[in-house]
Amino acid sequence: MPSVRPLSRAELAPPTQGRPVQLGLDELGTPLREVTFVVVDLETTGGTPADCGITEIGAVKVRGGEVLGEFQTLVNPGTPVPAFIAALTGITTSMIATAPRVEQVLPAFLEFARGSVLVAHNAPFDVGFLKAAAARCDHAWPRHQVVDTVRLARRVVLRDEAPDHKLGTLAALFGATVTPDHRALSDARATVDVLHALLGRLAPLGITHLEDLATAADPVPPDVRRKRHLADDLPDAPGVYLFRGPGDEVLYVGTSTSIRSRVRSYFTAAEKRGRMTEMVRIAHAVTPVVCATTLESRVRELRLIAEHSPRYNRRSRFPERMPWVRLVEGERPRLLVSKELRVGAAHIGPFSSRSTAQLAIDALHATFAPRTPGTRGADLLDQDSVRHVRAAMTIEPRPVVARHTARIAALIAQERFEDAAAVRDRLEAFVRGAARVQRLAPIATCRELLAARRTETGGWEVVLVRYGRLAGTATVDRGTDPYVAVASLRLTGEDVAAPVAPAPAAHPEETDIILDWLDSPDVRLVDVVVDDEAPPARSCPVRGAQAFTSPARIAQLVAHAGTTEPSGEPSGEPSVTGIDAA
Repeated sequence: MPSVRPLSRAELAPPTQGRPVQLGLDELGTPLREVTFVVVDLETTGGTPADCGITEIGAVKVRGGEVLGEFQTLVNPGTPVPAFIAALTGITTSMIATAPRVEQVLPAFLEFARGSVLVAHNAPFDVGFLKAAAARCDHAWPRHQVVDTVRLARRVVLRDEAPDHKLGTLAALFGATVTPDHRALSDARATVDVLHALLGRLAPLGITHLEDLATAADPVPPDVRRKRHLADDLPDAPGVYLFRGPGDEVLYVGTSTSIRSRVRSYFTAAEKRGRMTEMVRIAHAVTPVVCATTLESRVRELRLIAEHSPRYNRRSRFPERMPWVRLVEGERPRLLVSKELRVGAAHIGPFSSRSTAQLAIDALHATFAPRTPGTRGADLLDQDSVRHVRAAMTIEPRPVVARHTARIAALIAQERFEDAAAVRDRLEAFVRGAARVQRLAPIATCRELLAARRTETGGWEVVLVRYGRLAGTATVDRGTDPYVAVASLRLTGEDVAAPVAPAPAAHPEETDIILDWLDSPDVRLVDVVVDDEAPPARSCPVRGAQAFTSPARIAQLVAHAGTTEPSGEPSGEPSVTGIDAA
């Protein structure tokens, strides 16, 4: 059985020649001196776990430069040891004949390594064999963080120091107290000294905490790593952060549950985006904005992006440019792409671009209006069509869905797949625009909505929304009356003027975020105040467009639509047979 023994005081002394970890004073995360590492090495009958087995496991548990324990056992792989392996390791078939099988050994090793960070020299080999053994034994593999000393060595050991990164070469370079000899425990002991030496070299590069090790082996440009000090004084709290350039201009706005941890990641190899690396090189400072809740931080991020239009933010920069589709009634009824809303008019949207809004108009024209070649976007509707178009935009999208799914099915049957994709895009633009306005409109016309959700500590997170805009948030400690916070929010919350319906009094994405929060588990509505004749704040049409936003739902309807497109271009309402049944 495995040998697991406590060590004497002399054995617990730090290695005399292996270099201990050099730690900085930055206590951001878990300092490496507090991390328990289990350095493991295996001997096997060959190179792949699929057809080879483990013959020996050796492991050393260390923390803060001190050895806490050792684990060693031979393992019977159930097959003879090849001659060349026996010559290399000294482990013969006769030596392992009476050794325990891996299913007897593995539980003891997993217990020895529980809660630690696994370290190995060429970790994919050793950890791969251990995972394969666990799978064969029906043992769940723990979610260990794994450190590969080969990859760390490639980061800090130069070619003029060592010809390669083999364990024996590195052990000699760093003066390890044990010479590796292809036996598991000896090699694990040598790897401990190599690990300490490598961490000593990495410390001046800012690798001083466990969180840094995840990307320590990846090269980071020195000018980027030197900017790491920008995160030193940031709070470990939820909120928004603003990267600022030499002229104090805002380069980028982001949000996180931990401002400090997220900003630090920009100076490591975890950041793979070229634009962000370029931004970090320019940045001179980071401004934190601590928020009481995650909801508040997400909303503040959107507002700051809209306010500053940072060049390195790709989304949400110009909310005022988001177009809507508006039905113009009267003597010249027509559909328009417009940034302006009109009281009493039917609208869908907002859309991400004018081209997407035009696709939605094309979908309505294809369903209800005669085509007028050469006047795209200015087709006039007859009075009969106006009624059906308004219904499709507000409460009854099924005629548009039926027309387009039938057309898609017909085009697929004719193997005209590109044409079918174009019709699908047209339908998708309409459905998403109609679904979005049907989701936004009720809360956009709600004068005041108060909601609350339990926090992890047993208190309450209270939110005040006015006309779809976040007007205030508060957190209430456990045991405190939340209605005091509700009353205070009502008095101190932002005054919000009623917008032109159906647009909310905020960036539409802000209202989407609020609605997602309201839809999350355990949220309770505290109070709702609506204007006269306004719809309920949390409602949508029974047969609304949200039922058709899923690509899987559209595919299902196409499959049920048959292969023949309805003939002609009727000005009245198309058949919706099959929509409810599909």
